[in-house]
Amino acid sequence: MTEHQPRLSDSEISAIAQRIDRPVVLVGLMGVGKSTVGRKLATLLHRDFIDADEEIEGAAQMSIAEIFEQFGEPYFRDGERRVIARLIEERHGVIATGGGAFVNAETRAQILQHAIAVWIDCDIATLVERTSRKDTRPLLRGGDPAEILTRLYDERKPAYAQAPVRVISEAGPHIETALRILEEIDQWL
Repeated sequence: MTEHQPRLSDSEISAIAQRIDRPVVLVGLMGVGKSTVGRKLATLLHRDFIDADEEIEGAAQMSIAEIFEQFGEPYFRDGERRVIARLIEERHGVIATGGGAFVNAETRAQILQHAIAVWIDCDIATLVERTSRKDTRPLLRGGDPAEILTRLYDERKPAYAQAPVRVISEAGPHIETALRILEEIDQWL
């Protein structure tokens, strides 16, 4: 835990929410907490939450792991780009994206132009612990998760760093990360 404890009153949260005029899109590596933090953030903002990966699975009628296996990553990324563009156009409140979504130049440009991109960052050890809870991550199959996550982090960091808002996700309650996101958005707006 950091010494900084965000404390926002309901009226401060409401004032920030009123200034947010487009979707908040959460980006970052798998396991940083985009979905969990996103739900908390959406609740604080009184907006809807949508998980892009769940939307992709629903549209494809198959899991992301199955899409990767049958069609490959480029096919998946193309579908992901189209789904995220649609979700932004539909003006959902908070959108969680898959870990590689923001790395795609077209997807990144769409998010940066029409949404508020928030990079949720996290240390590798925490990511390894979080991602080991489920075996549903196609990019982690067949290798050492710490090595894979470190490589992905190094590859993706330049793209993630283009998000105008960056918040560190720590082991504490997800509501703390959601509140830090609101504080950072408030400073950025």
